[in-house]
Amino acid sequence: MKYTLLSQGLFFLRVSCSSIFFTHGYSKVLKIINGDFTFSDPIGIGPFPSLILTAFAEFIVPIFIIIGWKTRFFCIFPIVTMFVAFIFKHDGDPFSKKEKSLLYLLLFISLIIMGPGKYSIDNKL
Repeated sequence: MKYTLLSQGLFFLRVSCSSIFFTHGYSKVLKIINGDFTFSDPIGIGPFPSLILTAFAEFIVPIFIIIGWKTRFFCIFPIVTMFVAFIFKHDGDPFSKKEKSLLYLLLFISLIIMGPGKYSIDNKL
């Protein structure tokens, strides 16, 4: 019983957080499709690579996390993205502006620690 509740909780956490995170990546993918490559460059790699990496982390990666495939590996991408957003992009902003990136950072760290749970492709393989 306890294991089932934990797995249901992990499934809910994985799907709900990744689904909401996915919506943030959608606007970045639309920018790429429309040929608008203007984007912030918080770590000095250039606006275009920053946009591509962020779109990947926020739009493609959540799909893999939702289905629970290589969950721990794919959680690394949003963790890095949210770390950069929290530390560099929102540096000097009030906490209320930084809060969302910190929350996502902590949620994806939790998924790395706990894993995807019973209801995942990882568990089936």
